[in-house]
Amino acid sequence: MKLAERMKAFSASVFSELSAYKKSKLSEGYEMIDLSIGSPDLPPPSFVRETLAFYASQLDMYGYPIAGTNEFHEAVAYYYRTSHGVSLHPDEEVVCLMGSQDGLVHLPMAFANPGDLILVPDPGYPAYAAGIAMAQAEAYLMPLRKENNFLPDLHAIPEDVAKQAVMMIINFPGNPVPALATKSFFREVVAFAKRYDILVVSDFAYSELYYDGHKPISFLAIPEAKTVGVEINSLSKSYNMAGCRIGYACGNADIIRVLAKFKSNLDYGVFLPVQKAAVQALTKGAAFCEESRQIYEARRNLLIDGLAEIGWNIERPKASMFVWAEIPRGWTSLSFTYALMDKANVVVTPGEAFGRNGEGFVRIALVQNEEILKQAIQNIKRSGLFS
Repeated sequence: MKLAERMKAFSASVFSELSAYKKSKLSEGYEMIDLSIGSPDLPPPSFVRETLAFYASQLDMYGYPIAGTNEFHEAVAYYYRTSHGVSLHPDEEVVCLMGSQDGLVHLPMAFANPGDLILVPDPGYPAYAAGIAMAQAEAYLMPLRKENNFLPDLHAIPEDVAKQAVMMIINFPGNPVPALATKSFFREVVAFAKRYDILVVSDFAYSELYYDGHKPISFLAIPEAKTVGVEINSLSKSYNMAGCRIGYACGNADIIRVLAKFKSNLDYGVFLPVQKAAVQALTKGAAFCEESRQIYEARRNLLIDGLAEIGWNIERPKASMFVWAEIPRGWTSLSFTYALMDKANVVVTPGEAFGRNGEGFVRIALVQNEEILKQAIQNIKRSGLFS
């Protein structure tokens, strides 16, 4: 059996290695606290679950959806208008996705040729690399550094690279880095994209998870943003619908049309009851999102404050469901991760798993309740790693 060359990009990752090590620890009888995976531990709102259950029992819901329903597209437009002050044409500027990763992987395949350059954040979400590999394009890494508030320095991109680039992916608030973009940065992105004819993809999957009143800015809220790009969003994190696999891309009508055409050759759309449930989330979920923010904010505060008491001082994130924690000197992110598993029975993700500029950090997901987080803090305190 001969594998395609592109499969070389999908070799065993740090994630699979850590998963195997965690399983081995569990098999030895250790109780592991997993703060590594960004999967919500809370359920969707009751009205979403009830809608999904009702329509799943209807006999006419099991045909091919083909694409997003008009109702779903209109709900996306309603959400953007009321939450971000952005006007969208439901028929021309929205496409339904099977989660945000669907669009993130497929857009490079639709718009990049082999050898084309795509600008991506480093550290960044691994799906970006997967899409680039499938398109046989090349990634140009934009470092996210603490001294620049974890924003890419567009001025540091060489002129010849900018001229060769066909796409830029940005992610604020981000995964793994929970940084927020500013309007001035987004304006800079728009100007840069216009100057070099670059398609911008804004990954906005964590838009509803923010704290202390620091509401994230939609890229599409910036004047002329729709002339250069699209925004991808998901219901996975905002409404705890990760297993439902539904999201959307919105923005530039020409880009949306191409993505919709591409997807029409790959799948038959999202299960209709899931679309019905998503409509309810997008149009009636504001109060639920506020409740979720309060839960995550309490978890964030408990973890940050508790770790500070034992000597691990971490910057308090303003958004996202992750903590980007700088590790003590003398460790690599991978060795520190294994030490936490061995000495504290706590699982986190090493920063290097997200790119070379992730070295020196670990990602901690706020996906366990407060009692379990308290136990994790106690385990780390007893580990002796900070004594």
